[in-house]
Amino acid sequence: MAAGLLTGSGPESEAMASGRTSWAAEEEPAPQGEGLFQDEDSCSDCSYHDKPGTSLQSFVLEGKTPFPEIFQTSQLLFYERFRAYQDYILVDCLYWSLRLEFTAEFLEKVLEPSGWRAAWHTNVFKVLVEVTDVDFSALKVVVRLAEPYLCESQVSTFTLECMNELLNLKEHRLPLQELWVVYDDSGVFDQTALAIEHVRFFYQNIWRSWDEEEEDEYDYFVRCVEPRLRLHYDILEDRVPSGLIIDYRNLLSQCEESYRKFLNLRSSLSNCNSDSEQENISMVEGLKLYSEMEQLKQKLKLIENPLLRYVFGYQKNSNIQAKGIRPSGSKVTHVVSSTITTGLLRSLLRDRLCQEPYEEETEIQFHRDPLSAINACYEGDTVIVCPGHYVVHGTFSIADSIELEGNGLPDDIVIEKRGKGDTFVDCTGADIKISCIKFVQHDAVEGILIIHRGKTTLENCVLQCETTGVTVRTSAEFLMKNSDLYGAKGAGIEIYPGSKCVLTDNGIHHCKEGILIKDFLDEHYDIPKISMVNNIVHNNEGYGVVLVKPTIFSDLQENAQDGTEESKVFKIQTSGEGDATERVDLEELIQCAAGKMELSARSDLSEQVEGNCEIINELVAASTQKGQMKKKRLSELGITEADDNLMSQEMFVGIVGNQFKWNGKGSFGTFLF
Repeated sequence: MAAGLLTGSGPESEAMASGRTSWAAEEEPAPQGEGLFQDEDSCSDCSYHDKPGTSLQSFVLEGKTPFPEIFQTSQLLFYERFRAYQDYILVDCLYWSLRLEFTAEFLEKVLEPSGWRAAWHTNVFKVLVEVTDVDFSALKVVVRLAEPYLCESQVSTFTLECMNELLNLKEHRLPLQELWVVYDDSGVFDQTALAIEHVRFFYQNIWRSWDEEEEDEYDYFVRCVEPRLRLHYDILEDRVPSGLIIDYRNLLSQCEESYRKFLNLRSSLSNCNSDSEQENISMVEGLKLYSEMEQLKQKLKLIENPLLRYVFGYQKNSNIQAKGIRPSGSKVTHVVSSTITTGLLRSLLRDRLCQEPYEEETEIQFHRDPLSAINACYEGDTVIVCPGHYVVHGTFSIADSIELEGNGLPDDIVIEKRGKGDTFVDCTGADIKISCIKFVQHDAVEGILIIHRGKTTLENCVLQCETTGVTVRTSAEFLMKNSDLYGAKGAGIEIYPGSKCVLTDNGIHHCKEGILIKDFLDEHYDIPKISMVNNIVHNNEGYGVVLVKPTIFSDLQENAQDGTEESKVFKIQTSGEGDATERVDLEELIQCAAGKMELSARSDLSEQVEGNCEIINELVAASTQKGQMKKKRLSELGITEADDNLMSQEMFVGIVGNQFKWNGKGSFGTFLF
């Protein structure tokens, strides 16, 4: 056996042995001469005779039966698994059908063929077995019950005789992924335990039942393993919004169900008489299932890729309930200050609370932090935040029409969010106004401000973002004036279909993209209405403004019927190139998003002068296309005449006076995915 291919030395194993969970989100280089894997030629220098003893941790299986300790292998870091699959297990495996051959070759080098014990662990029982042989090609082991007989189950029927009978039915052959190797401090079985962990993790988190249907020029590791592995660790690191995780798991379930139906239908077709009516019906149903699967798989790939999952987005539902008018019918002014002094009270009374001498009496409540003030609000209340630096650990959930005002300059009134969480500010109220406050975001999963519905006005504010900046959901309205937004690792502002967004005299800079407009032409949504006046969009890594339009799947199906393969193709379209559309596959699109290739070839235009016209032209074209699609849908329903005024979709009120400076890829870009 090639002792040393799998090593338990190095900092990664020390992190495991410490007993704490340490997940790595980024690939880190292993120390020179050490690592999870080493070349076979160096095995003699790193044998267990030179370094006796295991460096892996152990744990005890839960239950009443006293099982022996098991190797703890589930806490491997990202780059340990990455290197294992890339360099040693799958290597250059191009097709799914070859994976068993590559994996078997790897296991033959590192797995002890016999003489070790393991817990056979299923959802129903766990039992102690002893391995007598390994079938590498089938990823199975030959076992017998260990002595003394140890078994624990949810039912009391698994006696020694019953378990022997079960093993006889299975010909004493068990899948590797169902075994947990019994701990041995000699170090002899470290590689065996780690190898089985890689197999188990692969089938639990990487493998998909439909992978064998997909074969292209990209090897299996690049196409499937790496993006799914990264998503798994991003979820563990709380880098993915909870809503997107739910969407992903729902898509997985839907795709698995569609694929199961597709396989059953394909099997039944093989047993049907050719040219029968039933066969024709089944083929139509099969094409429908195939189309459904292709859509679901493309959505899964978009979420799996970290650079595209925020472009894809998801429809998060907010469960915030508005309180409505206070039972007494009164409105309250909430004052937020860490300390209350007589000077502060005098200035508040003079400048904010008693501006009119005959004004109606107002109830005032004092709070030490803005979060408690927001939670105490009812419809029509006002929150005045005095100068200071406030640290909050929760989400601002604003469901009623209130005003949140800073009493001073934004740089003097800082609200900083710490601790992991989905959103900083959630807005669902009919008319919310926020002014003169600086919001600082840390350890974020989602954006700094999300408007789910209703109207939110932001004026004279500063938004220091970390992930996405402001998200304007479908049917929501957002007005942003004289504000500064920067630092988003995604888009500064995301504008969804059917929303309204008015941006005036703002600065949007140092983000991944400045403004991202999601024009979902394949959905039954209206075009977003956008007004941009005198904004400065500068120093963003990508484009100042990006228009995102998904490929219309029905059109791809029509093209596919003509003998093309466009149902598996993504399109990228560049503004200013009318009919010139370059078609690339999904992986090339991912490379585009990663900055490895340009979305388009752009002429050297003055961004400040021509950026506004470029945006207008592209949005008008998108609006016209949306109108044509509506006419087509009406025509399919038998409605041959339609009012052109109803068909027109005015995407913007005005786009004028905006300046686009020093954006990495230019003022405006558009792509279809």
